[in-house]
Amino acid sequence: MCLILFSFDPHSERPLTILANRDEFYGRNANQAGFWSDKPEILAGRDLVAGGTWLGINTSGRFAAVTNFREPSRFIPDARSRGELPTDFLSSSESILEYLSRVQEHSTEYNGFNLLVYDSQEMGYYSNRSGERPRTLETGVYGLSNGLLDTPWPKVTKGKQALSSAITAGVTEEQLLDILADDHVAADADLPDTGVGIEKERMLSALCIVSPEYGTRCSTLVRFSSDGGISLTEKTIVPPDLAHQTISFQVSVRDASHWNADHSDADQKKADQST
Repeated sequence: MCLILFSFDPHSERPLTILANRDEFYGRNANQAGFWSDKPEILAGRDLVAGGTWLGINTSGRFAAVTNFREPSRFIPDARSRGELPTDFLSSSESILEYLSRVQEHSTEYNGFNLLVYDSQEMGYYSNRSGERPRTLETGVYGLSNGLLDTPWPKVTKGKQALSSAITAGVTEEQLLDILADDHVAADADLPDTGVGIEKERMLSALCIVSPEYGTRCSTLVRFSSDGGISLTEKTIVPPDLAHQTISFQVSVRDASHWNADHSDADQKKADQST
């Protein structure tokens, strides 16, 4: 997961709204969002190489997501998979700070990461590259890419502004997802220097990344309601020779046994492919 925009307001009718793009090599096998057969409380996409996830929710009203911290000079090939971090939180009943503190104790076993967790009341953040302890977040609109939380990279700043305006305007879910489809690259003068070279910095600067072998694989919208409902919509964005698909789920935390997954019909899939 390489871009997460979210609005957190625990006292509102929509306490948490998340927009996220997963950027990955097209050849890395993964499943779309769905309930896991071995962990049926988890609704998430799944990386089929390491077995974890980049973003997900569970039927108890928890959310977790991880992004990599971009630092090619410090990459450890045999480090633990960062995808296990959100998976473990979604499988646990620990408090925000209990869980993040436990992660901190083992933080050197992973390559650089940012971890976001939510338990239907509090939102927490921890990075093993920040030099700071885990913390809970105040009400606000936030952005996270492959730097630290709210590092003002062009895509983070642009995305936060777009999400804030959209929430104020009360736009539709489709319009929210459209924010993540912006494939404009930033001006060279605004690019960070993360050690990957200017050409890659340009390519990676777009909210929606497009390149021959690597890019935005899917866009996800998650919305929590104060009445205990959660909606998750995932739009698959893959190379043009593969089918696009949008899948949606509605989860009731109060009665987690009643959920449904509504696949888009053929007309909607066709419309998605044309965006």
